[in-house]
Amino acid sequence: MLFSNIIGQEFIKKHLTTSADRGRVAHANLFVGSSGSGVLPMAVAYAQYIICGNANGENNGGASSCNIKFDHLSHPDLHFAYPVATTEDVKKHPVSSHFSREWRSFFEENPHANLYEWHQHLGIEKKQGQIGVDEAQEIVKSLSLKAYEGGFKVMIIWMADKMHNAASNKLLKLIEEPPNKTIFILIAENEDQIIDTIKSRCQVLHFPRLGEAAIQEALVNNKDCDSVFAKKIAHQSHGDYNLALHLLKQDGE
Repeated sequence: MLFSNIIGQEFIKKHLTTSADRGRVAHANLFVGSSGSGVLPMAVAYAQYIICGNANGENNGGASSCNIKFDHLSHPDLHFAYPVATTEDVKKHPVSSHFSREWRSFFEENPHANLYEWHQHLGIEKKQGQIGVDEAQEIVKSLSLKAYEGGFKVMIIWMADKMHNAASNKLLKLIEEPPNKTIFILIAENEDQIIDTIKSRCQVLHFPRLGEAAIQEALVNNKDCDSVFAKKIAHQSHGDYNLALHLLKQDGE
């Protein structure tokens, strides 16, 4: 994930890459913002920047083999946790690793998609996905292993505000004192639902809504949208690129 492909958020890009270049990587981070503001692609790009040893503000200066692994979220030192629930194939104790193939396709289709769309992708829209105690145990287990390439490991917890309190309490000590070269990136839409003992241990970054010009440019470049029409959609989307994509699709239909 190239930072140049992330829509807007130039200040946050600069802050993260500059901090990493100076060796000031926080071991626990909390990215707060709507899905349409680009929190997930930014987290993946930042993880890539750290793990692959990239520099100068972009993800193309480090080990090429490492960067290639990020093209399909297949790097073994990149870990994810996200809300899940039982399905026809996973009838009990659902954890994120059971749905890694679905997660990759979800991200590739639209990294700005929201939680309800993730539930739709899994076919669990009538259920309440959560990050439970079983997931917390899996996180502890996976991060106890050595890094595959001997460098950093990054755990991205998407929609961490949907984490069960018991899971939060189980992860508290790990987030407070993670193994060497282990980085947590928690992503949340509502930081008030993150327990204070975890939030106080994180470097918190708030993602503002995207500017209309940034959304307009993205629609023109990524979706081959007419500039005038892209400007209209950008205005209607209220800074949410995911909403802009939905508006564009509705118009096409």
